[in-house]
Amino acid sequence: MEKEILEKYAKAMEISNQVLTFARSLVKEDAKVLMIGDEVEGKIKNLGGGFAFPVNISLNNIAAHYTPDINDSLLLKDGDLVKIDVGVQVDGYISDQAFTICVGKKSHPLIDAAEKAVNEAVKMLRPGVQVFEISDVIVDVVSEFGFNPIQNLCGHGLEQYVQHASPTIPNGRNTIKDKIESGQAIAMEVFTTDGEGSVKESTPTLIYRYLQDRPTRMPEARKILEISKKSFEGLPFAKRWLVGTVSGIKLDFALRQLVENGALEGYPVLKEETNGLVAQHETTVVVE
Repeated sequence: MEKEILEKYAKAMEISNQVLTFARSLVKEDAKVLMIGDEVEGKIKNLGGGFAFPVNISLNNIAAHYTPDINDSLLLKDGDLVKIDVGVQVDGYISDQAFTICVGKKSHPLIDAAEKAVNEAVKMLRPGVQVFEISDVIVDVVSEFGFNPIQNLCGHGLEQYVQHASPTIPNGRNTIKDKIESGQAIAMEVFTTDGEGSVKESTPTLIYRYLQDRPTRMPEARKILEISKKSFEGLPFAKRWLVGTVSGIKLDFALRQLVENGALEGYPVLKEETNGLVAQHETTVVVE
């Protein structure tokens, strides 16, 4: 990997580390999820980073893709498992990191399992290691704690302005023999649960990404499509980032229409299928 690119990854990681420390200080009982989202994204901007995706703040049985809605009234409660997933990019080079806190508690075994699984997987990230070998380690560690990994979620590669690239590293056992290569940036990500170990798409959808221009009769939809094309560099964006562009019900209708006609991709909230609690841990590594 070129020195200049490596430096941009390093800067994104440095900003991300500061943001995660800041985010941890915001997670407390009765804190507003909307406040945490706004504060965390503001911190990224203030430190000179760009958004790789909207901050995810997913509670309890929700594994991923919850970002605060416009005027979101959700509050954190004692005992909530709060997953905060932060994406920072510098000229498109992404640091993708996440942690989990149990509100009012010093620790939680699901968190311990996720953290240990990531740490052990990271130790294996060297050229020539096959994907299935890393996945096996993740499953073994999580099983030691008596929990299940979420098998239809995965770690993933990162490329410039691409949040999910090769390789894909599933949390479940597999036979993928793709080899880790020098110079790859990888977001090593593990989700643990006391449920069966699978997620399904649910409501609401609060995160979107521009895919392509498509004809639409609705003026509001055309406006949103133009904004999404020009403003977010092909990376995911939050519905609340569009506040003030299109009002009320028309915003929801326009977004739904753009997803249906293939102009935008929607990222529905992901819930554990059996309503099990979910913890998440993630870090970004450049393999050398």
